[in-house]
Amino acid sequence: MGARSRIRVARIYDETDPNDGQRVLVDRIWPRGVRKDDPRVGIWCKDVAPSKELREWYHHDPERFDEFAARYTDELHDSPALAELRKLAKRGVVTLVTAAREVDGSHASVLAKLLKGN
Repeated sequence: MGARSRIRVARIYDETDPNDGQRVLVDRIWPRGVRKDDPRVGIWCKDVAPSKELREWYHHDPERFDEFAARYTDELHDSPALAELRKLAKRGVVTLVTAAREVDGSHASVLAKLLKGN
């Protein structure tokens, strides 16, 4: 199984899937209404999330997504948290979970692309 098929992205509020593997919450802020022991979370890796400044600048504006993705990728350069996620992905399926409403326009999708090697 290649890296492409080992990385998935899902909303934290959606039901888990038996094929999720290790679920990793990749948001800097804990999601509303989710208990700390909720099985939908798995591991919380907040250090891989975008900086507060970048998150506030982007504010999920679709017109800013490409620039957001580039800036976020730059932030992750040499990130120990990203290195840990890469190691985790080598061991099996990883599902990146986020509270973002639009997963495709979120940092989780950018992160998944990086982990897949795109």
